[in-house]
Amino acid sequence: MGRDLSAPHAIPADVVALCDYARHASARLPDPVRAYIEGAGADGLTASANPAAWQAIRLQGRVLADLRGADTGLHLLGLDLPHPLLLAPVAFHRLVHEQGEAATVLAAGATDSLMVVSTQASLPLEQIAAAAHGPLWFQLYMQPRREDTLRLVRRAEAAGYRALVVTVDAPVNGLRNMEQRAGFRLPDDIRAVNLDGMAPPEIREEPGRCAVFLGLMDAAPRWEDIAWLKSQTALPVVLKGITGAADAERAVGIGADGVIVSNHGGRALDGLPPTAEILPVVAGAIAGRVPVLCDGGIRRGTDVLKALALGASAVLVGRPQLHALAVGGPQGVAHMLTILRAELEVAMALTGCRRLRDIDTGALWPERRAW
Repeated sequence: MGRDLSAPHAIPADVVALCDYARHASARLPDPVRAYIEGAGADGLTASANPAAWQAIRLQGRVLADLRGADTGLHLLGLDLPHPLLLAPVAFHRLVHEQGEAATVLAAGATDSLMVVSTQASLPLEQIAAAAHGPLWFQLYMQPRREDTLRLVRRAEAAGYRALVVTVDAPVNGLRNMEQRAGFRLPDDIRAVNLDGMAPPEIREEPGRCAVFLGLMDAAPRWEDIAWLKSQTALPVVLKGITGAADAERAVGIGADGVIVSNHGGRALDGLPPTAEILPVVAGAIAGRVPVLCDGGIRRGTDVLKALALGASAVLVGRPQLHALAVGGPQGVAHMLTILRAELEVAMALTGCRRLRDIDTGALWPERRAW
């Protein structure tokens, strides 16, 4: 695939926002890798709608507020965090940097950012934890065999991960046409190493049929599997991929310790609403019983403030971390997070919000439209 993973150049002088990292990464990465990272389900309607929806929300400026002692700290699932910016679980960091997730986790530590490590990381979860200088959560894809799921959980517990983030919205991959057209495939030296030795779903073969209803969904997790997982670990369990009030209610009822409003970055089911539209619906259903987090199209500190105003406790950023890693290595990821935090602080200052808890719908223009 012609990957060029030589040491990234110094961060270009014109990189001052996350969109600049995306632009430089697009020029640096081979076409198939770029198609994998940027690829979305089908026509990309949801992927395009995610950032557009945040951009459409208007803010309410406030002047002469007393912001002495302002900060961005929060308490989340037993952790005191200095800011609400989390690195979302993203697979295969070695596609863009030779050190992969080990480089990203250095940036997380340097910026006091919580990183959520993917089941499909290109390095062992223990190796990533050993390089960490801050708290980690482990994103869990539940496996067809419960013993394999439990093996991943026990490894995460032993390595010191502080929570499990169970992705529930992708029992099958979306049909990513951009990726298909580019002919993307993983290089021979990159794989989901944490799944080595685990049994894949048993797929039946029938002419003219895809695998979805021939075994994939038979092996997909169900609500009873979440209840079982809760009974097997003392770690907080967060469900990622909640897109409606009914599932939010059921998540709380089954004992989830938190939920993440996510449409998988538009990579799974195309046609879902943007997360800015879903977030207030889910937050309203949760009604403060457990933390609500959000991802999908967060590209500016103003987007973060808007998400917090609509009910999120924190946000996660996905693609931008790979853009920054491809361009500037660990320094790039740290710089990307620093930009986002600075933008959030400026937005808080100009909307008169001294603490995260002060951010509510009063920070939004009354006639806001998010879609």
